[in-house]
Amino acid sequence: MGKRKAKAKPAPKKRMDKLDTVFTCPFCNHGDSVECRIDMKNLIGEAICNICQESFSTTITALTEAIDIYSEWIDECERVNTVDDDGA
Repeated sequence: MGKRKAKAKPAPKKRMDKLDTVFTCPFCNHGDSVECRIDMKNLIGEAICNICQESFSTTITALTEAIDIYSEWIDECERVNTVDDDGA
């Protein structure tokens, strides 16, 4: 009689690194001064600088993270700056 085949153990799950939740303000350049808040009830994401009180709000989805809100803010700042340069 033959031996039973042993089942292979499943590979261990890879652990994902935590994403940042505080960032550098694009206006006053203070490090770790921008905090992102996610309101899933109203589907609004908000990034607020604790130093200069500058803020940015955007609509979010269930998959949105704090880094996504901050990235949209940076992209919007760059877009506004390029429009101003083109118009001058």
